[in-house]
Amino acid sequence: MISQAVFVLFNGLASGMAFFLVAAGLTWVFGILKILNLAHGAFFMLGAYISYTVGGIAPSSIWTFLGVAVIAAAVVGALGYLTDLLVLKRLRNVDYHYALIATFGLMLFCEGLAKAIWGTDYFAVMPPPEVDRAIVVGGSYISVYTLFVIGAGLLTYGALEIIMYRTWAGKIMRAVSNDPWMAGTLGINVPMVLMLSVVASFALAGFAGGVLVPNQALSPHVGASFVLYAFMAVVIGGLGSIRGTFLACIVLGLVESANATFLSQYGGIAIFVLLAVFLVWKPNGLFPAQGAT
Repeated sequence: MISQAVFVLFNGLASGMAFFLVAAGLTWVFGILKILNLAHGAFFMLGAYISYTVGGIAPSSIWTFLGVAVIAAAVVGALGYLTDLLVLKRLRNVDYHYALIATFGLMLFCEGLAKAIWGTDYFAVMPPPEVDRAIVVGGSYISVYTLFVIGAGLLTYGALEIIMYRTWAGKIMRAVSNDPWMAGTLGINVPMVLMLSVVASFALAGFAGGVLVPNQALSPHVGASFVLYAFMAVVIGGLGSIRGTFLACIVLGLVESANATFLSQYGGIAIFVLLAVFLVWKPNGLFPAQGAT
């Protein structure tokens, strides 16, 4: 029983941190631009493919693996700049429905692009050798890569917290999010802040793709399941709230892990029950953002 509990705990935390790595960029861009980016999962997928292309199927070391993930983040961040320039910038002052339609079309375009470049075959990437093993904790075998994903999620959350609440850049972003007009009158370059926010959001998606590429079979549809959980976490945590999204990801991961271990015959129903409960109990989320992340 103890070994099962340990397995559920670590597996749930790893799933939760994987969800957060994907959800971080999603909640970031919503907190600043108030855009729900339906193409976020597609750019996560592109980050995973870029990581696979640059690093191959067997990274030589953990540092090579992380370096490739940073390269994926940089490339997807550059794609985010192009996306903002060609698509999102044109939708700043129109109804949000147009942004949803545009990002949905962008998602389809990215999936088609991935099929044209990499095909529809499935690929598998091995974890770096330093984390490609298991340790025994509480009588249960835990993958070291699982611990690596947990650490990556915690470090990402810590970095976002520091940037948002302990730096001038974060204060400027929150000011622009709360009142763009007033921020502009105070001399802040609002278009530049919005553009950098989009680039950061896409870079986070690319980094998540690079870090999580050994976690699943790589295909043009790999982002679908992750972004579904990411959207659930953003809704439960509070639209635009990094803290709320982080806690919601942990809850979702633990519930999914417990469901798979103790109620496997019911599939993933527990996740949707949890979402329904939160929509009724706290429809604005755990930490409703006041216009900022």
